[in-house]
Amino acid sequence: MSTHEREITVPVDLCRPDGTLAPAAVGWSRRPLHRCRIPGWGRTKRWEYWCVTTPTHVVALTVSDLDYLALNSIYVLEFGSAVREFERTAIVPGGFGVRLPDTIAGAPDPGSPPLVVGPPRPAGGRVRIEIRPEGSGTRLRARCRGPRGLPVEVDLLVAMPAGHETLSVVVPWDERRFQYTSKHTARPASGTVRIGREVLEFGDGAWGTLDHGRGRWPRSVAWNWGAASGRTDSRTVGLQFGGRWTRGTGTTENAVCVDGRISKIGQELEWRWSRADHLAPWSIRSPGTAQVDLVFTPFHNRSARTDIGLLANRTDQCFGHYTGSIRTDDGELIAVDRLLGWAEDVRMRW
Repeated sequence: MSTHEREITVPVDLCRPDGTLAPAAVGWSRRPLHRCRIPGWGRTKRWEYWCVTTPTHVVALTVSDLDYLALNSIYVLEFGSAVREFERTAIVPGGFGVRLPDTIAGAPDPGSPPLVVGPPRPAGGRVRIEIRPEGSGTRLRARCRGPRGLPVEVDLLVAMPAGHETLSVVVPWDERRFQYTSKHTARPASGTVRIGREVLEFGDGAWGTLDHGRGRWPRSVAWNWGAASGRTDSRTVGLQFGGRWTRGTGTTENAVCVDGRISKIGQELEWRWSRADHLAPWSIRSPGTAQVDLVFTPFHNRSARTDIGLLANRTDQCFGHYTGSIRTDDGELIAVDRLLGWAEDVRMRW
């Protein structure tokens, strides 16, 4: 194994009854095993972020419950010979009508249902998002008004192949500040996105990635996140990398998934990028080892700036391609050739 971190293999509670972190919850697992009831109130963050990529499009849905407000958003990017981009966000003061349920762990059996805990019905407002289990996968539906007031409807199914492993991790700053994250990569997707009369078909080459989060956060934090999914070197590969926010906790959210098998990386990765030019190439490496050696070349920056008092963020989420190599726990070297994904630089006050 390439990590010193403890692997969790049976269901466990994230919190004690008083809302502090349960020591037995600290570790990582190959499928969701944490029961994430977080008693009490205070800096609790819950969210679902789904991103589905194709060789020509990106669709991202976000539902977040931040205690004092909620945000729902739909983002669509078309790229290639031309670029078309739009985003619709609804901010709900007090979070009324947007409540994300507690995470309920599945059984440790590889055939157990995937983690699906997004809103079972869409909240009211100008951005409506629904996340439901369907068979062994996850159904994503969303509606909003897009460019020129055209109606936008998202209807996608993200499959969970039998035995496919995902990465779930608890990051402990201390017993009162902690985060449970479940990251899913390389899940095949299909369905449609309608923009007015235009229908975009998602099928072969479409991949879904999930960032599921439950925790209690510091007031200010900065992070990097990189992910990618697709076929490369005759393998199905998912990349999941984090940076900055996990330093000093003894835990990382780093892993590679090859043909459904997770190789956990306990080492903090070395991220290099230019804040003056986020579209310049990025470098993500594992210092002193050959487990991760990648260059990320962006083609588009989704740049967002928000300052509404309690909430302020600066986000640069760059979409592009990863090239280089990764190594599995078994020592197999996998060539990564233009794997589509993203890398982001975020500073958040919330």
